[in-house]
Amino acid sequence: MKNFILKSFFALVICAQLICCADRFSSKFTLELPPIPDSWEYLLGEPKWRVEWIDQNGHKQIIDITRGNQEIELPSTWTNPVTAWPYWSQHNLIPGLFKPAGALFPYDVRGGKIYLTWEAGFDTVFYWELIHAQRQIYMDTGYNNSRMPANFDWLRFRELFETDLLNEAVREDPWLIDWRFVAERTVISGFDRRRLVPQETELKTFNVPSDLWYGCSLFEKPLYFTEGETPVFSVRPGMNVWVSAKGILRVNGNAWVFTGRENH
Repeated sequence: MKNFILKSFFALVICAQLICCADRFSSKFTLELPPIPDSWEYLLGEPKWRVEWIDQNGHKQIIDITRGNQEIELPSTWTNPVTAWPYWSQHNLIPGLFKPAGALFPYDVRGGKIYLTWEAGFDTVFYWELIHAQRQIYMDTGYNNSRMPANFDWLRFRELFETDLLNEAVREDPWLIDWRFVAERTVISGFDRRRLVPQETELKTFNVPSDLWYGCSLFEKPLYFTEGETPVFSVRPGMNVWVSAKGILRVNGNAWVFTGRENH
C-alpha cells in the first residue's frame, strides 16, 4: 500500500502540471549523448547509460542503452528532466556512482534531438530531488505544496552558474553541492542561492598505489600522488569512487576497498 501511495503521489506531482491543459501531446526525440571524458574511456572503456525521464502520464521511465540513435517520447506541455547515468558493469560500477549527463525539455531540444550535456546533469538531479522532497513532505504531513519542479525558473537557475554570485568552487564543480538538502529547503521555504555551497568533506588517507586518480565528476580535478607521497582524498558522505590505471578505490564512511589490476 505504501508503494502504491508513493507512486500515486509521484504521478500527482507531475500531472498537476497538466491540469490546465486540454491535451497531453507528446513528441519523440533522439537522445544525443555527450562524449565521455578521455580519462574515463581510457581507464574503463565505453559505458552503458541508464536514462530516466517522465512520460505523458507522469510516470518515471527508465531504459538502459548504449550509444546510438535511441528515441524517447516526452510530453510537450511542461519542463521534463532527462538524466543519463554512465556505468560500467564489467568493473562493478553501477548506475548512480558516476555523475550523470542531462537535459531539460524544452530548453535543450534542437530539431528532433534532445542534447544531453554534463553541465545539465545537476539540473536534472535537482529536479528529481525536488520531487523526492515534495513526496516526503506529503508522506510526513499529508500536505502537498505548490512548489512544482516543472514551474521552477530553470533558465534563471542556470544563469546563476554564469555569474560571480556563487562560490567559485561550486561554479567550477556543481556536484560539490548537497542537492538533496537544497531541494528539501526549497520545497519548505523557497529557493535561496545562498544554499549553493560546497558540502562538508573529510580528508582521509588510503594505502593505494601512487598514480593519477580520477573522480566521478567530470568537473573534479584529478589527484596525483608520487612515490612515497601519502595519498589523501577528500571524502564526502555516501559512496565515493576514484579510478586509476592501477585500480579502483571505493570509500563509504570509514569503510574502503581498493580493487587493483595488473594490466590495463
